[in-house]
Amino acid sequence: MQETRHRFHERLEALEVEIRQLGELAEMAVGRAVDALERGDAVLAEEVIAGDDEVDEHYMSIEQQILDLLATQSPVASDLRLLTAILHINLHLERIGDMAVNIAKIFRSIADLPPSATILLHLREMGDVVRPMIRTAMEAFATRDIDLCLRLPEMDDPVDRLNLGMYEEVVALASEPRLLEWGLRMQVIARQLERVGDHAVDIAEQVGFLITGEFREFTDASHPPAPRV
Repeated sequence: MQETRHRFHERLEALEVEIRQLGELAEMAVGRAVDALERGDAVLAEEVIAGDDEVDEHYMSIEQQILDLLATQSPVASDLRLLTAILHINLHLERIGDMAVNIAKIFRSIADLPPSATILLHLREMGDVVRPMIRTAMEAFATRDIDLCLRLPEMDDPVDRLNLGMYEEVVALASEPRLLEWGLRMQVIARQLERVGDHAVDIAEQVGFLITGEFREFTDASHPPAPRV
């Protein structure tokens, strides 16, 4: 029995390593997608799209391992919380990878349209905010740090403001049809980056559940902030 539990915890540790690797891949994919957009780099955009296969492979591997452990090990208490948290974090990271692919595909579809330097700068700023959000959420998981978790909603505020501000910038392009067409696609990209921020907050909520044993939505105004422990 003791040997069985030892192997179980070894597998848990391996899962934690793999989910952190997936976090790095997802964060890198977002950065590369924004870089491709800003630079007009079609080759880099294609690399982001192709790189999603590795993200998906990690996602499927992690999910299968979790289901296997749930089926064969009957984990209890904190081990069960850890598996549940990893299962949810895994899904959020896979979705972040999808957001990066969406950005790259949108760029590919409008590569022949004239860009606006102002809007590109706006999107760069959004990317520069959401990437540290992913890193902070995953660091909170690695260190079991509730204070890091609670930083995420505040970090997300500028992303929401920038996303809302994109509308006015796109409307300003209305007199130039081709620029407007490009701008409307950029508004979709802004929404993708805003969703990346939301996923990072969701990851932090899962880490909060792992640490406290209580799930709380950090941004739900109908409840008080998640407790510190």
